[in-house]
Amino acid sequence: MTQPFVNEPLTDFNLDDNHKAMLEALAYVKHGTGAEYDLTIGGERLQTNDKLRSTNPARPNEVVGIFQRASLEIASKAIDVAHETFQTWRHTRATERSRYLFDAANAMRRRRHELSAWMVLEAGKSWVEADADTAEAIDFLEFYARENLRLAQPQPLVEIPSEVSELHYIPLGVVVVIPPWNFPLAILAGMTSAAIVAGNTVVLKPSSDSPTIGRKFFEIMEEVGLPEGVLNFVTGSGATVGDTLVTHPKTRMIAFTGSKEVGLGINEKAARVTPGQIWIRRVIVEMGGKDAIIVGRDADLEAAVEGVASSAFGYQGQKCSACSRVVIDEKIYHTFLEKLTERTEKLRIGPTDDPRHIFGPVINRSAMQSILGYIEKGVSEGGRLLTGGGAIPNTDGYFIRPTIIADVDPKGTIAQEEIFGPVLAAHKAKDFDEALKLVNDTEYGLTGAVYTGNRDKIDLAKKHFHVGNLYFNRKCTGAMVGAHPFGGFNMSGTDSKAGGRDYLLLFKQAKSLSEKIL
Repeated sequence: MTQPFVNEPLTDFNLDDNHKAMLEALAYVKHGTGAEYDLTIGGERLQTNDKLRSTNPARPNEVVGIFQRASLEIASKAIDVAHETFQTWRHTRATERSRYLFDAANAMRRRRHELSAWMVLEAGKSWVEADADTAEAIDFLEFYARENLRLAQPQPLVEIPSEVSELHYIPLGVVVVIPPWNFPLAILAGMTSAAIVAGNTVVLKPSSDSPTIGRKFFEIMEEVGLPEGVLNFVTGSGATVGDTLVTHPKTRMIAFTGSKEVGLGINEKAARVTPGQIWIRRVIVEMGGKDAIIVGRDADLEAAVEGVASSAFGYQGQKCSACSRVVIDEKIYHTFLEKLTERTEKLRIGPTDDPRHIFGPVINRSAMQSILGYIEKGVSEGGRLLTGGGAIPNTDGYFIRPTIIADVDPKGTIAQEEIFGPVLAAHKAKDFDEALKLVNDTEYGLTGAVYTGNRDKIDLAKKHFHVGNLYFNRKCTGAMVGAHPFGGFNMSGTDSKAGGRDYLLLFKQAKSLSEKIL
């Protein structure tokens, strides 16, 4: 009998054994960097003359992995193979499909620190952030395996005396999975495993900034014996290979997490019917956020400082759920910002393979330049720089100081556009009603939080703070699978609620059967 779902515990690196194990994993992974990885389609391994190199953002001269840039023909072949494999995989029993996920979760547990170490090197995550990413990936596998078994049970229907009726959830077809680099294992594993366990086949195109971690997930699925062609691994440019995958007539569904611009482009391309297409493509696009935390005059200030700092600067602010705006009651505005600035300036910055550094690099040079441009814009538009404000000198990596800009115009650039970096805009509000208006005044609606000891304000925020994930007296990042189904409103995406009871239904379709009693 399957046990009830329980979230995977996080690792306490203050314990000597865990600390030592992570150091050993880092040494092991460093020994394996620079390897070349093939495309894999239906079990066939392919190479191309055009290579893609993944590097360490803390030390950009270090190559983490070498990958193939797939051609348009290879991308098309991947869809064709996945479509052919679907004809048999779709009939695999639900219990067997779930077993692959349970086995993969166990394999991840055995390789937990190794997987986290790859993220430290390739994505610049701290030990704690990488470990949480791995734990969340395990959670997705365990949760969706159980959800698949639940949905395979007889579904409740209204009984008609003269008929026997049934409803079954059946798979869709070929799913193209395009995950982001910022949760390179958790989100990738979540979208991919949901598609597979629902009975679909997958063409996985990981981010070019984190393909090695995606490959390690693929290797785990190979290790547990997933049939060839159910999961196909393709790397290459999103503008070329990605478009081919999205618009192929045999592509049934696209699951994407990333920027608003790319997500809207995918949604538009997927909506166009191409010759040979016999369905309307289904699309999940989970995009960005401009997330805000309200700090009321009756808040626990110490707790609020910790929550805002963690939400804004955890993983260098490179989370769609990160706090990029803090709205503070005017009566505590200056006091709170003084405390927050002091807390922020204690963050230790550097390569995250050193456990003393909890604040690492941003993902690449382009991101660094974009973030620095936003900082300049925030100040030039009248913001007051409290701390941070630039890159770390005399370093090779993409390091930016955690930045707080106060007195930001609510309609200003850094108050409205997603920065995806360690930049926090601070606003003053005369009362709670104004604070709610400010936090809702963007095109996004992903996460938010409120720090207050007032129950009436909590109830008011529950009704009027328009985001998909809202938290009270805690940070606005760190959604837990099963407990906090994740997804946002407006331009934050299609509110897919990853890690919730609704999510797997997005990868299935319902078939109703009725037989007249003779």
